[in-house]
Amino acid sequence: MNKHRSRGFTLIELMITVAIVAILAAVAYPSYTDHVRKGARRAAQAQMLDIANRQQQFLISTRSYVPYSALTASGYALPADLVGKYTPTVTVGTGTVPSYTITFQATGVQAKDGDLGYSSDGVKTPAGKW
Repeated sequence: MNKHRSRGFTLIELMITVAIVAILAAVAYPSYTDHVRKGARRAAQAQMLDIANRQQQFLISTRSYVPYSALTASGYALPADLVGKYTPTVTVGTGTVPSYTITFQATGVQAKDGDLGYSSDGVKTPAGKW
């Protein structure tokens, strides 16, 4: 009589466990990346509104809106968590009524989400992402 009893996992048990983990990862990863992308979009939208507030301050003090380069010269910097995900621009209108358009061009991993825009008259584009 052999009373030797094996301890541990069989190869089949190990393969089933690995397969279950792989299936869970395949389901969870896309959801996670979508969540991260939406979080970056919300952060970008908050920065766009911050830039809009800064533009209003410039309008009060200098009677004109300023391009993005003037914002950075005054101390504004894109937060580190958005660097590499968005490229911001500010286009200043040339008409008699001061105007501006803020655009955050999605780059890198954020490119699938598309660009964001905000103008001095409050128009937010694309509407479905705000």
